Amino acid sequence: MKILGIIPSRMGSKRLPGKPLIPINGKPMIRRVYEQAVQSKLLARVVVATDDHRIADEITHIGGNVLMTSSTHRNGTERCGEVLQTYPEYDYVVNIQGDEPYVHPDQIDLLCDTLDGNVELATLAKKITQEATLHDPSKIKVTFDRTGKALYFSRTCIPYLRDHNSNLLAHHDFYKHIGLYAYRSDILPKINQLPPGKLEQAESLEQLRWMENGYSIQVGITTLDSQMVDTMADVAHLENIYSK
Repeated sequence: MKILGIIPSRMGSKRLPGKPLIPINGKPMIRRVYEQAVQSKLLARVVVATDDHRIADEITHIGGNVLMTSSTHRNGTERCGEVLQTYPEYDYVVNIQGDEPYVHPDQIDLLCDTLDGNVELATLAKKITQEATLHDPSKIKVTFDRTGKALYFSRTCIPYLRDHNSNLLAHHDFYKHIGLYAYRSDILPKINQLPPGKLEQAESLEQLRWMENGYSIQVGITTLDSQMVDTMADVAHLENIYSK
């Protein structure tokens, strides 16, 4: 199985302008993501996909792989689709978030381990250990069947526990979605052609578009959490945790 890792990265963040190049413990964020990703044992190649020469220059400076892509892409999935056209020999693509500077290589490899040629799409989830996460709409929740196929993703607590309104974690195992995605190479172009769906528009979650159209998403279970950067407070938090 030949797997391509792609890190979509753009400068157009409204909440945190110039986010990919913000230094975190002395290195631009996009560089940290790249250096973490290339430690994966199962990715044959890692490529940063961007529409900004400043990002490209940073990756080129460290001898990394970068591909300039269109500025019209609406999301990272579309940017991955363009990169795949340059590397058609790969069986799967793994979309690595460009704003998770300390993404763990073991998480990437765990996701890759779910890919067997039959899996169309895959992602990860982690068991929730703090009840506040259940009620935080920025933390996406996921439910899945006994074979690990996703049933639904939501910003609300799922499932709803009818007979309990407190201490929910004592009565059920809930899972937080970890935003790594894998796409089978024949599936990626197809999902990029899909129009937005009603569930996606309701929750503002792109993966619901794929499920509404009958595509299945395999969910691997990880014990590692993800640390995304959306604000300068997030930067300070990560610098404190990973002070090196």
